[in-house]
Amino acid sequence: MSSIVLSPEEKLQEQQVEHVDPEQPDSNNDNESNASKAIERKLLWKLDLLIIPLTAALYLAAFLDRGNAGNAKLQGLLSIFGSNADTKYAIVLAAFYISYTVCNVPGNVLGTIISPDKALALGALTWGIASTAQAGCNNFAGVVVCRLFIGIGESAFGAAVPLYYGLWYRRDEIAVRISWYIGGGSLSGAFGGLIAYGISFIKSPMATWRILFLFEGLPSVALAGVIMLCLPSTPQKSRAVNEQERELVIRRLQDEGVSNSHHFDRSAFRPVLLNPTTYLNGVVYAGLNLSLASISGFLPTIIQSFGYTAARAQLFTVPPYACATVMTLFISWSSDRTRQRGVFVIVSMLLSAVGFAILLGVTQNNAVRYFATFLIVTGAFSCIPLMLSWAGNTAGSHTAAAIRLGVMNGMGQICSITASFIFPSNEGPAYHRGFGLNLAFNVVAALTALGLTIHYRLANKQRDRDEAMTLPTRQSVSVGEKGGEEVREEIVNLHDRTPGFRYYV
Repeated sequence: MSSIVLSPEEKLQEQQVEHVDPEQPDSNNDNESNASKAIERKLLWKLDLLIIPLTAALYLAAFLDRGNAGNAKLQGLLSIFGSNADTKYAIVLAAFYISYTVCNVPGNVLGTIISPDKALALGALTWGIASTAQAGCNNFAGVVVCRLFIGIGESAFGAAVPLYYGLWYRRDEIAVRISWYIGGGSLSGAFGGLIAYGISFIKSPMATWRILFLFEGLPSVALAGVIMLCLPSTPQKSRAVNEQERELVIRRLQDEGVSNSHHFDRSAFRPVLLNPTTYLNGVVYAGLNLSLASISGFLPTIIQSFGYTAARAQLFTVPPYACATVMTLFISWSSDRTRQRGVFVIVSMLLSAVGFAILLGVTQNNAVRYFATFLIVTGAFSCIPLMLSWAGNTAGSHTAAAIRLGVMNGMGQICSITASFIFPSNEGPAYHRGFGLNLAFNVVAALTALGLTIHYRLANKQRDRDEAMTLPTRQSVSVGEKGGEEVREEIVNLHDRTPGFRYYV
């Protein structure tokens, strides 16, 4: 057998290879990894600056238009209702939630059929026109019609934004970004109070409540045009990212067992609608929305019952909303960091429950009662991004998430309708019915969230055991080989039953 003669240079290279310490980190790999992370961080910053401000502005505008009836009530809106004004005001509040509930699933699915940016812009245009039109109403029926159309517009928006986020961000990045978006809602409560307080001093032949509707409705119409022009559509089609960034977004979204593709898949309806957890999500969201609708429609009235004038009551709604904004961001960030949803939902609902218990039990100390409003607003708002991300995180595909979010949101609005009728003025300032029902539903929501957490933990452990014995079918064929498309289609059709998929708990 002939021997191989090595040159001195080759011998030196061989010696260097032989003496490489396997424990010593490879500096080249570290540099490549750091460079890759830097590129990824830059991309996330770009997406955040493009997406978050626009969607947060949408929520700010939507919540202002949804909740401005509560401010308008203190500025004379009831004067055009005639007799039984309290009952008619409750019907006005309920009208929004009725159309919002009925149209929620179609509104969500619309964003899977057409480009999500167009669906969101269409929703904003609808509710913006309807909200502005309230300024011209001269009777109860006109206000009800406007409120119905505000609900139709917002049904294409409320849960559709978290669904849209799923096209651009990973599952463990969504909650904190939804909290930035929901932060627009809690800020709207603060802005709404400040705007109403400022408008109350305007001297004009036009009633101040009409000015309020104009001032808060017209920006939504303008915002619809901005959304249509500036909000990125989907990673595959948007011109907001270049080809390198597009590939990176798609690569980042590759999640075991999850389909993030934007398309309508009718096969998702059956597994989602037959899954009991879909409706348990709705139970939690119902408890949350009872509190949210109570806050939206009656917080100024509740605070006024502490002994403040109408103008000062508007002003005193600002601090609870500001506190809720900060706490919502912190709780959602913690949820993403730990990849836990249920425990934070439980804490948020119990926080709100404690607030209502204080309002129910403390009748004389208005300082303590005012503190309770901080707990209520913080608990309700901080739970919204958690539930929206939790429902999406447990769906398995884009269409399944749309249906799951739509059902959850629709069920939640049933309690929002209820909230419209549980704070009659003759029960103030105690409002035993309103505070008691909110306390009960908050506790039920917390217990249901506990049950869901236990269920998802057990389901994940069972899947670990099952898949440890058999390799998932998706591993037998690699995407890109012949037959790869068939594997992708199979994964989409399985939704949350796809091999490798794990629920967020």
